[in-house]
Amino acid sequence: MAKQGGMAFAVAVDDSGGTPRTISNDITNQSFATPRGVQDITGVDKSAIERLLLLADMSYTPTGVFNPTATTSSHAVFRTVPSTSVNRTVTLTIASQVLAGELLFSDYQLTRPQDGSLGWSAPGVLADGAVPTWA
Repeated sequence: MAKQGGMAFAVAVDDSGGTPRTISNDITNQSFATPRGVQDITGVDKSAIERLLLLADMSYTPTGVFNPTATTSSHAVFRTVPSTSVNRTVTLTIASQVLAGELLFSDYQLTRPQDGSLGWSAPGVLADGAVPTWA
């Protein structure tokens, strides 16, 4: 059977210097989307909606466990989000399928709930007008 679950994702995100860092081990959950804009062009003479596809977009939000130990950890990648304004290449790989895009990360949020765990999330959106692609 060719169908596949979501196990064994590989995630690489550029640090602020442009070096790709594989941070898969620190990520516990992620969501990504590649929507297209849609324009309603329905004339008053129609009985159903007409639409045009517009610009492509991408969003990606990983969440994970705080790991400050290595220069290749998620903390090393995202700690510069508040102080730098750089595009970061994000590469998501599952079953030899690769989705890549240039993203801007707008926040690096740390969360410490009542149970004492320490986690993070980092929302990113498409940065430079290049269409995200599956290879």
